[in-house]
Amino acid sequence: MARPIILGNGEMHVGINDYGLVHDLYFPYVGLENHTIGKELRHKVGVWIDGQISWLDDANDWYLTFDYPHDSLVGHITARNEQMSVMLEFDDAVDSDLNVFMRSIHIINTASHEREIRLFMHQAFVIGDSRGNTDTAQYLPDNNAIMHYRGRRVFIVSGESDSEPFDQHTIGLFGIEGREGSWRDADDGELSDSSVEHGRVDSILRFVRTIGAHESARVRYWIAAGTSMRAALTAHKKMTEVGIDSRMLATASWWHEWLTPTVQASLRLPERWRKQFVISAMLLRAHMDNKGAVIASTDSSMLNYGRDAYAYCWPRDGAYVIWPLMRLGYREEIERFYDFCRRVMHPNGYLSHKYRADGALGSSWHTYVHGDRVAPPIQSDETALVVFSFCQYYHQHKHEALLNEYYSSLVKPMTDFLASFVDASTGLPQPSYDLWEEKFIVSTYTTAVTHATLLAAADLAEDAEDQESAVAWRSVAEDMYQAARHRLYSSERGCLRKGLLPTHDGAYENDDTIDMSSLFGAFMFGLYSIDDPEMTSSMQAARARFSQQTNVGFPRYEQDMYLRESADSDGNYWHITTLWYAQYLLEQNNVEAATDIIDWSHQHSYASGIMAEQIRPSNGYSTSIAPLAWSHAEFMATLLDYMASDRSDS
Repeated sequence: MARPIILGNGEMHVGINDYGLVHDLYFPYVGLENHTIGKELRHKVGVWIDGQISWLDDANDWYLTFDYPHDSLVGHITARNEQMSVMLEFDDAVDSDLNVFMRSIHIINTASHEREIRLFMHQAFVIGDSRGNTDTAQYLPDNNAIMHYRGRRVFIVSGESDSEPFDQHTIGLFGIEGREGSWRDADDGELSDSSVEHGRVDSILRFVRTIGAHESARVRYWIAAGTSMRAALTAHKKMTEVGIDSRMLATASWWHEWLTPTVQASLRLPERWRKQFVISAMLLRAHMDNKGAVIASTDSSMLNYGRDAYAYCWPRDGAYVIWPLMRLGYREEIERFYDFCRRVMHPNGYLSHKYRADGALGSSWHTYVHGDRVAPPIQSDETALVVFSFCQYYHQHKHEALLNEYYSSLVKPMTDFLASFVDASTGLPQPSYDLWEEKFIVSTYTTAVTHATLLAAADLAEDAEDQESAVAWRSVAEDMYQAARHRLYSSERGCLRKGLLPTHDGAYENDDTIDMSSLFGAFMFGLYSIDDPEMTSSMQAARARFSQQTNVGFPRYEQDMYLRESADSDGNYWHITTLWYAQYLLEQNNVEAATDIIDWSHQHSYASGIMAEQIRPSNGYSTSIAPLAWSHAEFMATLLDYMASDRSDS
């Protein structure tokens, strides 16, 4: 299930699901400690009218739409129930300054007579994603609130309607001792006012309004978070003093200011792409933790089907995510990411597979042992791409302070590693895992990124007056370039190889799989020029192979089995790889074909602007997690390439 609305402030991060319910709530890191993970932890919303109750996740009763209409990370959801003649409108946000999730709920009575309408707001937590049974919930009468807590994670839940607090509440158990949850107490429209429970605990609030025919009322609801009871109550008190409306306005204003460079740039685009461009920038920022980690996706849906989700910082994803923001002139988020990378860097100078938002190593299925070879379980392109992107950032600003801050602590140790991580027999990078995390290989993509990084870092070394490193890194780069041009193109297939697979005794065999990363890496990082015949034939070979399915979408590579629907398919289409092809077309000045691809990617996004990882060929539906930050980053990068070509009037 996708998250059509994502909200966050760099510490508190909330994902709203297709039913309009809170399904992910991270605190105090983006992507770490999801306190509402799992189906039974949906924060249910129910409406009781004339003796009947309906919950928003009663799928046949409600029709929902999702949007970001305010040029800010304030989501708008409408939920219509024709049978009950009622409509709910939610304006949702995470406060820009306070760790508070806010919902302003407009209740509209669409019936032709006055009715009493009862709104129930339910919340369930497994605090710290512990899956344990020792959380506590208590009613705080002096604060008109419910407190959920475990250790140093505290949540204060409250709300009001026309300055009146909720009139009833229930605290109960769920998922243990045969209990479904306290939300079942609302079946008759009344709550029991139970005041405390511990274990797997949830709670529910009731708001009652009498609403005239075709009139409306508003309920304001919030969850304040803190690492202590005092901190959470301080945020709660602020909400009661100034009110949600004031904080919503302040949050929207913060986003308007932050988005200024993005909005200004969007005016150079065709109107149909502008909103998606702005939404993508907001979503990239929402996936950035304030301590520097850039999280791939906070959609926890994958945990329902696999062993893990995407709530980690892959240095590669992070470098691609910051790239469009860097081009737009943002600085604070960019430098936080580089600070994060140098904090987590291995003493030997490389970056590991992935990290948690607190900098700890993330889970991995990569091994140190590869037959008769021993090598760190890494994807060396991740280290290279971080250095390469920093070099671009430095040249964009040319501030000596950047060189003083990052050259010796990030650029030099990482580039020294890359220069040493070379197979003397081939002149190419030593095998590591490919960017898709599947094969232990000398990939064309990794070679292209590493070669470009060595040259870019050598230029930086000269500015840092480190001539010895500059000479050494250029020498390795030149040998790598010659070896790559000799080993990584298949004349039989007329296409760049995926790479070289290690066999034994230091030998390699060719992997001639057509992989879009090989083609993208080769032209984007300068291993081949756009006009080289090998580059031209490679793109033609890829287009011919994958056009068997469509004239637009691209999978990652031939016979990609990840989540594919059938053995007859080369795999699902990815926004990333498809947009890479659009970037190639723009380099070729083939604007019409590139525009078709951008339109395709835009049209295969959710109505709220969320972009998934993959698209099913059979029906064009999104699949896998949504949103994926990298998909949004490539969409923005492609549009920035479009703008750079001065085609904004097309």
